[in-house]
Amino acid sequence: MKVLHGVDEVVQWRTTNVDRRFQSSGFVPTMGCLHEGHLSLIRASKQENDFTIASIFVNPSQFAPTEDLDKYPRTLQNDLAMLEAEGVDMCFVPNVKEIYPQGIPLHVDEQRGPFVSVLGVSEQLEGRTRPNFFRGVATVVTKLLNVVFPTNAYFGQKDFQQFTVLKVMTEELFVNTKLTMMPIVRDSEGLALSSRNRYLCAESRRISTAIYQGLEAAASAVNALDPGAHISRETLENRIGKIWEPYVSSGDFEVDYVSVAHARSLQELDDVSRDADVVISCAVYVTDREVKSTRVRLIDNVVLT
Repeated sequence: MKVLHGVDEVVQWRTTNVDRRFQSSGFVPTMGCLHEGHLSLIRASKQENDFTIASIFVNPSQFAPTEDLDKYPRTLQNDLAMLEAEGVDMCFVPNVKEIYPQGIPLHVDEQRGPFVSVLGVSEQLEGRTRPNFFRGVATVVTKLLNVVFPTNAYFGQKDFQQFTVLKVMTEELFVNTKLTMMPIVRDSEGLALSSRNRYLCAESRRISTAIYQGLEAAASAVNALDPGAHISRETLENRIGKIWEPYVSSGDFEVDYVSVAHARSLQELDDVSRDADVVISCAVYVTDREVKSTRVRLIDNVVLT
């Protein structure tokens, strides 16, 4: 596996090795700290393309000044070994200056240079709590797609809103890369795999499986509807809350949001029918039972189409 650090190096490698007229390339952008969820994207790319490219870059512009940029886990050598074992052809590992030549202070009003905003699908859900998050994601993915110029790019369903934002961005900016969303990879008890899970002790990870159980309870209620019948948002929220309540009461969970939204527009719905395109999603702060000062924000979703 070739490991490259400069934009010019990647462009030269790509133009030398990949003839886009006859060969396809798949791209998996990551922030490192890889797990089976990332590897499922790599395997999909390997199956569908002639070349597979990954990137590892912890993107500062999607972190607010109060968030965990400095604490974000960095496991580069282990990540590279995992990618090589999967048969990745090239990995782009740039430094911050390579991606943001003018630098990238965390305060938005101090930032300089081009940035990408995708209005209409960025402001709700995650965007309420993290107002500049998708601006940072859309900007870095635009830069990476311009450098790598892949045929296909792969993203995980766990970050459903992120995929929606990037899908709108690539379609409406006429980016010549097809985006594919792959299913959430979960552990044996149902917890969605995430780099942030490692912040939690084993007991807190175990109880965090209730997050998915709550979403599944709501999804089951929708799937049980008769044709033409509807179920209210309030009823679905109550189904979720019933499962989460013991952990909310104990202080293990603090709910940031629960969303019942149209799966394409991300507009909130008052009621749902069985044949509607719906995403039920959430963000929950989990307090670690061993280190009470550690609080981890976990997201999850189920998609009904």
